[in-house]
Amino acid sequence: MKAVRYVLYAVIALIVLAVAAVAIAVAVINPNDYKPQIEAAVEKNTNLQLQLEGDIGWSFIPLGLELNQVEATLEGERFVALGQLIARIDFWSLIAMSPQVNTFLLNGLDARLEVNEQGEGNWARIMPEKSEGDSEAPATDSASAEPAPTETADTAQETGGEALNFNVENVEISNASVHYNDKSTGQSVTLEDFTVTASNITLGSEFPLDIRFKVETSQPKFAVDGSINAQLKANQALNEFAMSGLKAVFDMNGEPFGGKSVTAELGGSLAANLENETATLSGFTASLANLSLSTDLNVKGFGDKPALDGKLAISEFSLKQLLSNLGQPAIETEDPDVLKAIALSTNLGGEPGTVALSNLKITLDDTTFNGGGSYNLGTGGLVFDLNGDKLNADRYLPPTPEEGEATASETAAESDSPAQQTAAASQPETDLLPLETLRTLLLDIDFGLGELIVSNLTINEIKASTTAKDGLLKVDEFSGKLYEGSFGANVTIDARSDNPKYTVRSDVNNVQTLPLLTDLAEVDMLSGGANLTLAVNTSGNRISALRNNASGDISFNLAEGQFRKMNLTRMACQGIALVNQDSLTTTDWGTTTPFNDMRGTLKIDGNTLNNTDLVAALAGMRLEGNGTVDLEQTNLDYELGLRIVGEIHRDEACRVTEYVEKVVIPVECRGNFSEDPAGLCSFDGSRFRDTIKDIAANAARAKAQEEIDRAKAKAEEKVDEARQKAEDKVNEKLQEKLGEEGGKVKDALKGLFGQ
Repeated sequence: MKAVRYVLYAVIALIVLAVAAVAIAVAVINPNDYKPQIEAAVEKNTNLQLQLEGDIGWSFIPLGLELNQVEATLEGERFVALGQLIARIDFWSLIAMSPQVNTFLLNGLDARLEVNEQGEGNWARIMPEKSEGDSEAPATDSASAEPAPTETADTAQETGGEALNFNVENVEISNASVHYNDKSTGQSVTLEDFTVTASNITLGSEFPLDIRFKVETSQPKFAVDGSINAQLKANQALNEFAMSGLKAVFDMNGEPFGGKSVTAELGGSLAANLENETATLSGFTASLANLSLSTDLNVKGFGDKPALDGKLAISEFSLKQLLSNLGQPAIETEDPDVLKAIALSTNLGGEPGTVALSNLKITLDDTTFNGGGSYNLGTGGLVFDLNGDKLNADRYLPPTPEEGEATASETAAESDSPAQQTAAASQPETDLLPLETLRTLLLDIDFGLGELIVSNLTINEIKASTTAKDGLLKVDEFSGKLYEGSFGANVTIDARSDNPKYTVRSDVNNVQTLPLLTDLAEVDMLSGGANLTLAVNTSGNRISALRNNASGDISFNLAEGQFRKMNLTRMACQGIALVNQDSLTTTDWGTTTPFNDMRGTLKIDGNTLNNTDLVAALAGMRLEGNGTVDLEQTNLDYELGLRIVGEIHRDEACRVTEYVEKVVIPVECRGNFSEDPAGLCSFDGSRFRDTIKDIAANAARAKAQEEIDRAKAKAEEKVDEARQKAEDKVNEKLQEKLGEEGGKVKDALKGLFGQ
């Protein structure tokens, strides 16, 4: 026991001597006397020139160091400057092996970082370059060199050592700034008024943190004035952290926001355990102008397969107001009241490595979508199922310009010079599809919509199903109900080669064309129930290529319909009246031509549709025709014929004689169908000459037949006369014979009876 006592006495004595030595050194030694030596040492070992303009002070209790007015220059320009640095550690806490920082104060830090035109930063020139005579440290034999002893985490745990008891009473960084200037890009960034304050920092306990700063950039001109306040906590093992009461505010302005001021805020609590790889966001909120997001989220696993569990919501906001608040160009829409009520809410979950959304609800004004989906972090696979009630897409289109008012694009085009317009017209086409991106897609998406209004068309019960894998994109189903009928289609895009191939198949059943064309293009020239079958193949990745390479067939049938704003009966009667050398007296012809079962086939050959078998049954006529449709020029070129098969009208001049029956009254339909559909068709006088020839041939045949019939009648009359004469002569001779025979019989009878 005496030995232990003597050891303790010796330790205490050493501590007392050390304390006394430090106290004497602090009292006797003046560090300002060593300024020249310190400055010379820095200049000798670096390219910096150090200037210690202020006093250097130190203290014993608490043990501390103070520097004032320090500046280091590099190549004659300031690199870093410091107004004041105070660092104090409680001396007795060192003796107790529980270091406690009394005060750490940094004031007036000013750093200047610069990149020259060659992209080299000035900080890379702090240390002098080694001369050629300088030798590298001798290499060691890797085989014989003994590795430096390392202590693993497990070893450290096995030692059973206690965690460090670290305490800081006060930390303050104030009036700090950093200036960054890149001459190679022209970009400059300035951090000013950077302030950090924290107090009573103790591991295992909460402590307050307050940060304030200003940041400005030159490209673009942008400024942020930020503040962050929170309560922080870290355990003694430094593997568990928490932050509560977060309130971060960032006031921003500059070119990205059109010169306007915008505020972004963050709030909530965060907890993370590095050992268990878990993190929790509680009551976390983020806002930007009038956009606000909130979430409660648990994360397990910090690797490539985290597991999520929580909720996410974006409160209802106006997109138009958001863009205005952010200083962005306004979105002009046909309906000015849309894009003013947008919201989202969903549950977050899924298996590890998958982000799954459930109970997803998206609100777009008066449209609501419900569904869910998932995203696989490993494969990038996206699965989605979304169903909406009704959407009027036309409300979201750019507003229709008033009559006489040019659109922005038209105004810009008119303002361009002829050379600019020619250059714009000669600009090469761009690719439609990002093929490399398509090849990486892994999709399985189902979409439904109760009602959709688009291009003034009303489509109901829309269903769409899309899959994508290895560059093969398929729309397996796209169907709906349209104007008392229905349609279905499927599309395949094969993007596995640089020349993507498209396959389109579609069926339309009993879609009423009158309301369809009226709503779609304000064209009311055709009515009837349309049935259509389409099969088209094409290839290419540009619009012109898709048009030029298109091939296929469109078979159509239109039952019990009408040609509107055109009267084909009147056109036929005009031709018949010419034949009859008469004039039509009817004035009210009406504006429609009823027909039954108009059908035909369109052969697709690039931009051209060819039709050679158009037929339709009209009253007293049969419509026959052929022609082409140029989709690129929106041009129609049809030759139609109205074959007379019976009486077509009560007008006397339109009477169907034997000369007219079976002839074809020609009609032509030519012109741009996007401009004046009603004026496309008219009586074709140039082809009527062929009709006259047919009528003349009919007349000649009728006259010849009449002569034949007359001659035949005369011949038959002569035959009848000869026959009658012969019969009369036979009868006369017969009578004579009968008279003679009769007398003989009479005499015989008289003798028989004795008379």
